[in-house]
Amino acid sequence: MLYTVKEIAALSNVTVKTLHHYHSIGLLLPCEISEAGYRLYGTKELERLQHILFYKELDFPLEKIKQLLEGAPDRLSILASQKELLLARKQRLERVIQTLDESISHAENGEQMNQAEMFKGFCDEEEWMEALAEQKRYLEETYDFSLPSIDSSEVPAMNQMAREAKRFTDGMADFLAKGVKFDDESVHRLISEHIAFLNQSGHATSADDFAARTRFFLDDDFHRKMLEEQQTGLAYYLSTAAESFAAKEKSGTEAKKYD
Repeated sequence: MLYTVKEIAALSNVTVKTLHHYHSIGLLLPCEISEAGYRLYGTKELERLQHILFYKELDFPLEKIKQLLEGAPDRLSILASQKELLLARKQRLERVIQTLDESISHAENGEQMNQAEMFKGFCDEEEWMEALAEQKRYLEETYDFSLPSIDSSEVPAMNQMAREAKRFTDGMADFLAKGVKFDDESVHRLISEHIAFLNQSGHATSADDFAARTRFFLDDDFHRKMLEEQQTGLAYYLSTAAESFAAKEKSGTEAKKYD
């Protein structure tokens, strides 16, 4: 049995315009053209369209889908592979939803969520890019700066970095809430530990570098809002504490010169 474009569109919930586009780029060709000029599709074309829609559900670009189907093995192998990919996505989404549910529960009860639990949903580069999408868009629009793409090998380090950032900002917010002065030894110790972590992780950072970064957080709308949503006054407190720590480090270095 052969189907027209309109019939295929009705069966698959794909627009006629989209089917015409698939034809124009060679992704889904009709099996024949009628004397009246109508595109006609058979069973094999329906099966190919199903494969295309499964790959689109996985966010594969059309050019990639075309490449996959051109060198594709039998239909059963394609379906098995697509099922495996969709199940993996389902599992990732279930982890993210579980993390989201736990975050909502902790927020409703006014509780701090365990740092490791907060980021267990981000298991691959795709999920990290989704999590950073708003910041990426802001940096591009405001500073014409593009965040680099994330490689799968970087994900464990990024998860570790996120946990450390949460530990540090939670600690600073706690000091602020308790009224601990920005130049207190305990505040300086926390900043020192954080800078040491950054350096050990391959992000060379001096006390002056870190102070400059916190000034940027204070002056930049996006990052200041992010800190202020965690604790009112945190952006200013963090910047002032970082400046105090940098000044202390500098005076210590100067003193050593004359020892």
